[in-house]
Amino acid sequence: MDRMLTVDQVAGRLQVNEQTVRRWLRAGQLIGIAFGGRTGWRVSEEELQAFLDRRRFGDGGNTGTKKLAA
Repeated sequence: MDRMLTVDQVAGRLQVNEQTVRRWLRAGQLIGIAFGGRTGWRVSEEELQAFLDRRRFGDGGNTGTKKLAA
């Protein structure tokens, strides 16, 4: 089974604010599971990598963004 990450863990790996991660989740750009209450969202490592790949290669690979190491 793929490891599940919290919003805080995803934000830390990507060096972004937790609210940015939540915005991506609400917009459907990043796929996660909402458990509700204090548990919040969980994102699989596989989905995080797919999200990064979509952002990196979504426009033919010319995004002007740096490659992020996992």
